[in-house]
Amino acid sequence: MPETDGRDAALREHVLSLLRGGAAHVSFDDVVKDFPVQLANRKIAGVPYTPWQVLEHMRIALWDILEFSRDAAHVSPAWPEGYWPDKDLEAEGEAWRKSVEAFRADHKALEELIADPAADLYARIPHGTGQTLLREALLVADHNSYHLGVLVVLKRALETP
Repeated sequence: MPETDGRDAALREHVLSLLRGGAAHVSFDDVVKDFPVQLANRKIAGVPYTPWQVLEHMRIALWDILEFSRDAAHVSPAWPEGYWPDKDLEAEGEAWRKSVEAFRADHKALEELIADPAADLYARIPHGTGQTLLREALLVADHNSYHLGVLVVLKRALETP
């Protein structure tokens, strides 16, 4: 049972703040709101992925972590290939938009799970190997932060003449 002395609520707010971005981290919406979709499939020499492939990777990883956290029957994709789109796939504007919207929907669901006082952040996930909901939320925040930074750098590099 979660603590009721206020520490649990404070922790949830801190984790939600970390997930949403801001403070020391850029937010997902700040990165994608003005990302030029025409750059989604552009490659940079020496970089093994395009901006859309990074976005899709973020979406797949978030979806997997969310489903693992709430569904004992969930089967994760094969590692690592299942966490990235096929390297030859490209995304036009509609595919970029669908990736963005799917990411937002799953992110909102994770936020709701973390915000729910009935969800014990410290309890081991019964079908896991020691993971907790707190650990999974921090993993998402860390993973998103890293890859949002990658998207920012890719955008800057691709916009440079």
